[in-house]
Amino acid sequence: MRTLLLFSALVVASCGLVYELLAGTLASYLLGDSVTQFSTIIGAYLFAMGVGSWLSRALTERLLETFVRVEILVGLVGGSTAAILFLLFGEAAQFRVALYALVGLNGVLVGLEIPLLVRILEGEYEIGELVARVLAADYVGALIASILFPLLLVPRLGLVRTGFLFGIVNVAVAWVPLLGNGVLRRRGAHRLAAALAMVALVLGLVYSDNLTSLAEQGQYPGQAVFARSTPYQRIVVTRQADDIRLFLNGNLQFSSRDEYRYHEALVHPLMAQAATARRVLVLGGGDGLAVRELLRYPGIESITLVDLDPEVTALFSRVSFLAELNGGALNSPKLHLVSADAFVWLQSAHERFDAAIVDFPDPSNYSIGKLFSLTFYRRLHEALAPGGWAVVQSTSPYVAPRSYWCVEHTLRAAGFATAAYHALVPSFGEWGFVLAGLEPPHAPAALPAGLRFLTPEVLQQMFLFPPDMQRVPTEVNRLDNQVLVRYFEAEWGRYLAE
Repeated sequence: MRTLLLFSALVVASCGLVYELLAGTLASYLLGDSVTQFSTIIGAYLFAMGVGSWLSRALTERLLETFVRVEILVGLVGGSTAAILFLLFGEAAQFRVALYALVGLNGVLVGLEIPLLVRILEGEYEIGELVARVLAADYVGALIASILFPLLLVPRLGLVRTGFLFGIVNVAVAWVPLLGNGVLRRRGAHRLAAALAMVALVLGLVYSDNLTSLAEQGQYPGQAVFARSTPYQRIVVTRQADDIRLFLNGNLQFSSRDEYRYHEALVHPLMAQAATARRVLVLGGGDGLAVRELLRYPGIESITLVDLDPEVTALFSRVSFLAELNGGALNSPKLHLVSADAFVWLQSAHERFDAAIVDFPDPSNYSIGKLFSLTFYRRLHEALAPGGWAVVQSTSPYVAPRSYWCVEHTLRAAGFATAAYHALVPSFGEWGFVLAGLEPPHAPAALPAGLRFLTPEVLQQMFLFPPDMQRVPTEVNRLDNQVLVRYFEAEWGRYLAE
C-alpha cells in the first residue's frame, strides 16, 4: 500500500500540472497575450495550492478517507475544467470568472494532496526519508506532464479529451485505498462516489467532441466543418452558404467572400516593385492564398513558405474545398514548405530572396509581437537580395493607428525605405500594409490580368491616407519592450468594448 501511495504522489503531480496547463492554454486562446495569461494563472494556481496546504493543518482525523474524497473532487473539477471553459468560450466576462474560480478550486484541492499523503505515510518512513520520497515523486510527475502535454496530449487528444483523461487518472488514485485492506470507514459509500465520478468522466471523454462542437457552434457563424487543437493554436474552419472562414484561436483569418481583396492588396503592390523577382519568401500565410497570387507571375522560379503550424498547410493542401480556395497553390512544384518558427528560421537562413511577404497574425501577444520587432526586421533586411522588397500586414490604421504606424516606424529603424498603404476588406474593415525596400520605391510595374480588386488607379489611391488615419508618433517595437503588443491591446480593446 505504501508503495502505491508514494506512486500516487507522482500521478497527482502530473494531473495537477496538466489542469494548470489546460487553463493557461485555453486562456491564451480566448484572451490572447499568452505571457500574461500563463503568468497570472500560474500565480493564482500556486497561491491556491498554498491555501490548500495551509488548510490541511485543520485535517487531523480520518486522513485516508479525506484523501479519497479529495482525489474524487480533484478528478471531477480538474477533469471537467477544459469542457466548462470551452462552453463559456464565447463570453469573455463569464470565461474570466469561471477560469479563475476553477483555477482557485483546483489549486486548493491539489494543495491538500501532498500534505495529506505525507501525514498518511508518516509512520511508514523516517520523516526526512518520507519528505524526500514524496517530493521527488511530485517533481518527477510534474516533469512527465510538462513533456507529454505539448508533444503528445494536445496534438493527439485535444484539450477537452486531455482534461477528462487526467480526471479519470485522478479518480483512479482514489481507488488505491479503496481496494486495500486498511481500515476505511464507509468504504461502500466511497466506492460508489468514485464509481459515479469515473462514469461521468468516461462519458465526458467519449462525448468530448460533441461538447467542443456545442461550445464552438455558439461562438462561430455557420457550421464548424473542421476543428482541431495543435501544439500552437486552435484551428476552426466554418461554412455558411458560400462563405468559408478560417479562425485561429478564435480570431478570424479570412472570409472566402472577400479574401481576394486582402491577398491582392498584400501581394501585388509588392510585386509591382519587385517585378523581376525570381525567389520569393512567404512568412506565415499557411492557407496558401498569398502563394496563389504569387503564382500569377510566371517569372517566379521558387517560393519558400515558412509557417509554424504544419497542420494548417496540410489542411489547405489536402482538403479539397480548402485547396480549391488557393487553387492548389500549396501543391505547386515551385513551392518549398518549411514548418518552423519564422523568428528562428530567419536567423539561420542563408538564401537571399528578391521579395518577401510577411503575413503573420496581428500582434495580440508577445509570442507574435516578436515577429514585428526591430530584431526580426533586421533579420528580414539581411535575407533580401540587393534591390529586394518586402511587404508586412500591419493591422488597421483606422482602428489601431498607433499599432499600424509602430510597424512602419520599426521597419524604418531596421534600415528599410518604406511606403505605407491600406485597403478596405469588408470582413476586417480598413486594413493596413507596409512596403519595405532596400532602396526608395519606384513607379510600379503593370499588374497581372484577372484581378478582381486591384487596378492601376486603385493601387495609386491605396497610398493616400485620410486625416483620421494619418501618421502618429510611436516608439519602435523592440524585442525587450514589445510596445506594439501594448498599443494593439489598448486600441483594439477599446474598439471592441464600444
